Amino acid sequence: MPTKTSKPGEAAIEVLSVASEVYPLIKTGGLADVVGALPGALRRLNVNMRVLVPGYRQVIAKIAKPVVLKEMASLFGGPARLLDATVSGLDLIVVDAPHLYDRDGSIYASPSGADWTDNWKRFGAFSQVAGQIGRGLIDGYSPAIIHAHDWQAGLVPAYLRFGPPTKVKSVMTVHNLAFQGQFPREIFGELQLPAAANSVDGVEYYGAVGYLKAGLQCADAITTVSPTYASEIRTPEFGMGLEGLLNSRTSDVYGILNGIDLEAWDPGTDTALVEPYRISTVRRRAANKRAVRERFGLEHSDAPLFGVVSRLTWQKGIDILANVLDRLVGMGAQLCVLGSGDGGIEDAIANAAGRHPGRIGIVRGYDEQLSHMIQGGADAILIPSRFEPCGLTQLIGLRYGCVPVVTRTGGLADTVVDANEAALSMGAATGVQISPLNENTLTEALRRAIALYRDEAVWAHIQRRGMKSDVGWDQSARKYVALYEKLMGRAVSNGD
Repeated sequence: MPTKTSKPGEAAIEVLSVASEVYPLIKTGGLADVVGALPGALRRLNVNMRVLVPGYRQVIAKIAKPVVLKEMASLFGGPARLLDATVSGLDLIVVDAPHLYDRDGSIYASPSGADWTDNWKRFGAFSQVAGQIGRGLIDGYSPAIIHAHDWQAGLVPAYLRFGPPTKVKSVMTVHNLAFQGQFPREIFGELQLPAAANSVDGVEYYGAVGYLKAGLQCADAITTVSPTYASEIRTPEFGMGLEGLLNSRTSDVYGILNGIDLEAWDPGTDTALVEPYRISTVRRRAANKRAVRERFGLEHSDAPLFGVVSRLTWQKGIDILANVLDRLVGMGAQLCVLGSGDGGIEDAIANAAGRHPGRIGIVRGYDEQLSHMIQGGADAILIPSRFEPCGLTQLIGLRYGCVPVVTRTGGLADTVVDANEAALSMGAATGVQISPLNENTLTEALRRAIALYRDEAVWAHIQRRGMKSDVGWDQSARKYVALYEKLMGRAVSNGD
């Protein structure tokens, strides 16, 4: 798609980003990182992006001196307020509705780990508010674009389409098609949508109510977080039952890669590292490697150290990794794992650590500082995902000289150049790809990575090539601007 920056003197584009989480206020995964980083990247391109976020207890605690924008007597069963706040340079609108969001547990689940039974109501209300903002709910604020993220904001385009006519355009971004927000048909009457919305052209999905399906059906444009994933989700293998709908809207689907915040992820200034470094001083990574080994109880040796920073789930392929850990150790490598997820997978890795003390270590849960340390100290980052819409972990690995070993899928395929003979001879290699994913191909990829590591000159070149990769937001931000302008009917000039 053509890209451009706005012309001098051209009015800024007003965009409302609607997401269930945003870093640094609340985060469970990469969605929050993207939502938190995109406004700053777009600001440089004459786009004013405000972020609408639920007023979870954790969010309310982090906003100081909010301004009340609107009092709402009733929002799906209780009073609510819209609060204006600024945190870490982000312009926020917070939906302060204690009956929906002021709870113990996680933002999606109760302390027992089960999803909140009223998530349909919590995020239906959230989406309805976004639609109302698009129609002038807040005095003096009128976004031209409402940009909704994932199923939690999936009803936003439906509220726009099935309400009074509006010029506001909607964009639906799919960060992971596997999470669709499907609920029983009985809830439809509580969503305050007209009867016409309960159809195949609206929210109806195989007799139920589909939040993400509604967004894909009703949005003016659909984006995914990498070009390859945009193609994959139109196939039965990756379409999760929505490939027919997506194929019917092929001309409206765009794949735009995510980026990372280059200030938050900078090995030259990262305070989480024992020894910061840059391309010219990449050998200083050795101090971080020692620190990672100490944290995970690993032996100090000349062994290559592989790292995993991930949800430990089937999607991420960690079950397959768990099955080849004895082989990894047998090839002379070490492994450190940071993450949580499926209890059986966690236990399998812990059992392998018990069989191979000093060679495999695991820290269950998530630790932001430790994730930085692993990227700054491990030799390679392992991402054997079955599917990966974009992935941020490999982008951080490239930036930090932590060579990615990834499955050839989604954004992993788009961002990591396999160290095959041709790429090595051209000096283009930045990592190792696995394809297709199974125990044997993963083992072979590990073997290849270890062989490359043993050749210091080759490994150093792969590291440095990766560190020079463009993993920031600039190019992708320009593509979002071009899409916004296309929807608004502005002329879009050819660009890079």
